[in-house]
Amino acid sequence: MADVSSSDTPLKATFKVRLNGETVTLATVGQAHRFITNLSAVEWMEFRSLHDDAVAALELAAGNAMLTVQATNALRALFVRARML
Repeated sequence: MADVSSSDTPLKATFKVRLNGETVTLATVGQAHRFITNLSAVEWMEFRSLHDDAVAALELAAGNAMLTVQATNALRALFVRARML
C-alpha cells in the first residue's frame, strides 16, 4: 500500500492509549501507524526495536489484512513495554 497512514484495515483489537492526559483510540492500521510515527524518534528511542517491529508489521498489514494479527501483537508489545496501556 502506498500510504500506510490512510489504511482503514481494522486491527484485531482496539487500543485506548493515554497520552498527555488524553485518551487516543487506535482501531485501524492507519490510526496506529500515524500515532507511532508522528511522535518524535527520541520518545521511542528506549523502545526502538519494538517500535521498528510495530512499524514494519503495520506496513505489511496495510497491504495484506491477513497480517493484522501480527501487527496487533507488535503494537501490544510496544505499548505494554512503554506502559501506555
